[in-house]
Amino acid sequence: MTFTVHKSFSDIANRYDGFILDQFGVMHNGKESLPGAPDCVKQLSSLGKKLIILSNTSSPSEVALSKLRALNFDRNDFQGAVTSGEEASRFIHSEYGSAKDPKKALWFTWDQSDTSLEFLKKCGTIEATHNIDEADFIIAHGSSVIRNSIEKDSDALDTIVPLGSFFDDGSFTEIDPILQKCKERNLPMVCANPDFIVKMANGKIAHMPGKIALRYENLGAKCKHFGKPHAEHFQACLQQLGMNADQVAHVGDSFHHDIVGANTAGVASVFITSGIHCDDLGAGFGNLPDEAVLGDFFENEGNIYPTHVLPMFHF
Repeated sequence: MTFTVHKSFSDIANRYDGFILDQFGVMHNGKESLPGAPDCVKQLSSLGKKLIILSNTSSPSEVALSKLRALNFDRNDFQGAVTSGEEASRFIHSEYGSAKDPKKALWFTWDQSDTSLEFLKKCGTIEATHNIDEADFIIAHGSSVIRNSIEKDSDALDTIVPLGSFFDDGSFTEIDPILQKCKERNLPMVCANPDFIVKMANGKIAHMPGKIALRYENLGAKCKHFGKPHAEHFQACLQQLGMNADQVAHVGDSFHHDIVGANTAGVASVFITSGIHCDDLGAGFGNLPDEAVLGDFFENEGNIYPTHVLPMFHF
């Protein structure tokens, strides 16, 4: 297979009517927008291109959209957002969140995050617990702690079980015994963020819920995943855009989630090299790797190829 390399997004903007955009590593790094990204969004919007965010964040779609302004983006330039957290919470609400038969979940999440509670509210009448013996299923929503579903300023005790150093170094020392006990009880897991790693604003690699879900599956347990690379989430974007797959390209930096997912969904893909694979490709931020290096990388990843390659999301 072949791929085309471009220095600027302006080279391909007019080839498609719409674009599905990843967040981390393409638009921003979690704390600030990446160079050229806000202008690129504005330029595409001015050209009449329809834009939608597709993200593996475990936050609900509205939470993702509400953060755009602080990151120097205009949410009016987007048709909306499809997040793995939104899709997972919808499934949990349907399968476990009935008011007639409320279930309890062992809740892997983030430490003291208000947006985590927003996610849990969308799951229906779920009660989060740190007690494996009383749990009906598991939610892999974050990778910092296991906690109860206690509202902020509540008089009730908010019990938090730290997950050791997993987020920082990927160590399963604290998590493995928990997963083993869950497997003994045959608890199913719902993964609301299938990412394995993420590159933080400080350049460090953090370890994500997708790794916990994969570890649990390797024990022989059942896990339902939401987000990229699953094709149905690309289909949800196409539905919101009101477009066919051949009218749209997906822009992402994660080879295993963005590029594989777009290929599976039959959507053209734009691989941003300055994101999570920047060090693997050895070119540095904003620089295009040699085409031979790119070819070797794609071949080593299973002969999977993107449609286009750009160093960064800029016009």
